[in-house]
Amino acid sequence: MDIPLPSRAALKAQAKRLRAALNAAGTACTHAQALEAVAHQWGARDWNTLSARAQDDPHQGYRPGQRVSGRYLGHRFAGMVKSARLMPGGHHALTLRFDDAIDVVTSPHFSAWRKQVNCVVDRTGRTLRVTSNGQPHVVIHDAWAGG
Repeated sequence: MDIPLPSRAALKAQAKRLRAALNAAGTACTHAQALEAVAHQWGARDWNTLSARAQDDPHQGYRPGQRVSGRYLGHRFAGMVKSARLMPGGHHALTLRFDDAIDVVTSPHFSAWRKQVNCVVDRTGRTLRVTSNGQPHVVIHDAWAGG
């Protein structure tokens, strides 16, 4: 299982707790030693390597009921996350339910309305799958702004 790497601040807080626990148990530990120990726990060679991999503001993840807006096949949408599942590599499998159905056909002869879609998005809120002109199927705007 791929566990997302916490923020740099969270990793420093982990090191601070480790140092306090070791010192309380009678084992002397400097802050630098605690940082190095945390780096090793996360599989990094040293603190500098781990710190470079960590993000300052990690994504919180999608959650059911979260309001989102963006574009689906080039059409603007607003809606909510009906279901969300974290996948390896920081991707999210989502079911999005639109407030208003979207006609995804450009032909004047028929329509194909979508009210709900399943997709897999990366950390930027863009689907891995793209249209024939290279545009992502779904682009979620301000996914991490709250709400």
